[in-house]
Amino acid sequence: MFGKNSKVDIALNRDVEQLIKTGGKEHILPIVQAGEPVLRQQTVAYAGQLSRKTLDKLIDTMHTTMLEAPGVGLAATQIGLGLALAVVEDHIRDDEDDPREIGEFPFHVIINPSYEPIGEETRSFYEGCLSFDGYQAVRKRWLDITARWQDEDGKQHEEHLHGWPARIFQHETDHLSGELYIDKAEIRSLATTENLEDLWADDPVPTEAAEELGFAL
Repeated sequence: MFGKNSKVDIALNRDVEQLIKTGGKEHILPIVQAGEPVLRQQTVAYAGQLSRKTLDKLIDTMHTTMLEAPGVGLAATQIGLGLALAVVEDHIRDDEDDPREIGEFPFHVIINPSYEPIGEETRSFYEGCLSFDGYQAVRKRWLDITARWQDEDGKQHEEHLHGWPARIFQHETDHLSGELYIDKAEIRSLATTENLEDLWADDPVPTEAAEELGFAL
């Protein structure tokens, strides 16, 4: 639990407050792009370094930034912050035949997340990333995982995730160890989102969705 025994890092807390202010009244932060060192750094485990008030404001700002992008996930490193936390959210769409097995994934803040595969099945689909804007590539990922994380209260969670929610969780957790999806993608599949829709997709992913994780993350 993050509580009485947690020690707030005054300097870090002040820096995060300043970062949040750069989002203005809209609470929308700029998203760091590939090449920035923070995206390649191992994040620091969150252990209560921020006051609860600052943490709540950070989560709200990350959520707003993610939705505005639009995206289905956003890691702290993508706003230039080296703490092990991310926000995720995705919802079922109208296409019942979507092979990606998109499932309802309500809003979560995932703190100090980790995962391990369940079984050996994998799936390969196009993925995108808000920090590699405008491109997508095929990435193989585990179909089923055991996901573990803490929430904003420090409570531990463990859940079996399947299909697209599992992919989102893997993508965001990888961000927190300095990995981008493109590192292990099928590089010959790399395409701009526009070209993917116009030249390769028989049934193009809607633009607002395609900008995120096949949709962007």
